[in-house]
Amino acid sequence: MIRSVDLHDHQFPAALKVIARCGAGFNNIPLERATEQGIAVFNTPGGNANAVKELVVALLIASSRNLLQAAQWSAQAAPGADITLRTEQQKTKFNGQEIIGRRLAVIGLGHVGSLVANAGVALGMEVVGYDPYLSVESAWNLAREVKRTATIEEAIAGADFITVHVPKNEETTGLIGAAELRLMKKTAVLLNYSRLGIVDNAAVVAALANGNCQHYCTDFSEEQILNNPGITITPHIGGSTHEAEASCSQIAAREIMDYLATGNTVNSVNLPNVQAPFAGPYRLTIIHRNIPNMLGQITTAIAGAGLNIENLLNRARGDFAYTIVDVNQMTPAIERAVLAALDKIPAVSRVRLIER
Repeated sequence: MIRSVDLHDHQFPAALKVIARCGAGFNNIPLERATEQGIAVFNTPGGNANAVKELVVALLIASSRNLLQAAQWSAQAAPGADITLRTEQQKTKFNGQEIIGRRLAVIGLGHVGSLVANAGVALGMEVVGYDPYLSVESAWNLAREVKRTATIEEAIAGADFITVHVPKNEETTGLIGAAELRLMKKTAVLLNYSRLGIVDNAAVVAALANGNCQHYCTDFSEEQILNNPGITITPHIGGSTHEAEASCSQIAAREIMDYLATGNTVNSVNLPNVQAPFAGPYRLTIIHRNIPNMLGQITTAIAGAGLNIENLLNRARGDFAYTIVDVNQMTPAIERAVLAALDKIPAVSRVRLIER
């Protein structure tokens, strides 16, 4: 079980079977190398969603009411000054706007995005959402007042606040760039509490300088956005609450126990998600390359050891696949024979035998 430790230069021992990331992001884990070594990798989606939602809501209000700037100004009064008089004379420069009735665009309506969207509705905002991959579960959890848009451009145009909640991958890297920023209202506030790189920071700096965006809030610091009065940077604290850390740890522990005891891979980020009831007292799980004739080689090895297959499930994910085979008998001699036969298949990364 890990949080943010970087494992890219870490050597995994041969005995390591599973890694669980206590959080949603997993770019600190070398997934391809882990899969090649037969290591299942999990994350804990939703475990810190409420914590991130609360921080985003806090920043919606703080940016709208100039709270951070006002607090900093108040703390810098000269010694001996008439603070009350000074405050009454100059407080109007921090006049803000109420968020009720403002338009909130939520890009990505998963665990965090759906909570943010629902919170926006509860605060009296007009909420629109964009998510081309919206799951049935997330759709059920969305307030009916959230209006879905067909394109990201439609969601951004006219929004007072734009908040991004998508996983980082090839498709989402640079999702909000110069073209998208040009569509925003000049008074818009942009928030990135997903991952560094989803918003093009260089484009944001340029947009702020050109007056195409009013403010940018993010949890991910980078040199080019430092010391900019138009940018609020929080130190990667989106999921940093005692409750979120406990929740993620509990989810990770359950994932590890379930995988070791059943072979199920729900919430795996490098293997296909599989959840299957036992169809026999013994279960073989095989992580292997997704290449032709693998099932033929696997079933031949199992039959050659004298076993009858009660159930077989095979799913692929990219270059790798995962096969579960339930059988009805096992002896020490058969166990040695079948494990040896499966291990000899070149494309197999790991074989495990689980007894129900």
